[in-house]
Amino acid sequence: MCRNIKPLFNFDPPATDEEIEASSLQFVRKISGSTKPSKANEEVFDRAVEDVSKIARTLIESLVTNAPARNREVEAAKAGERAEKRFGTRGAA
Repeated sequence: MCRNIKPLFNFDPPATDEEIEASSLQFVRKISGSTKPSKANEEVFDRAVEDVSKIARTLIESLVTNAPARNREVEAAKAGERAEKRFGTRGAA
């Protein structure tokens, strides 16, 4: 899976439409093997991103959990600590 696709479920505040669309774009790029489609494929590429975004939103809104919602800042700090241990520098989380 792409490193740029982040978990979006069970956060407070909930995932934004922009976050879902960014993850959907990364997913479509990965499976299509293209970061920027040709003019001939642009329409179908954009439609795929839109469709994946809708499905992802439905999934996120339908999932249930008993776990407390995660805090974005705390999770970003944890990711930074993991990056520092692994690479010796803090990555952008």
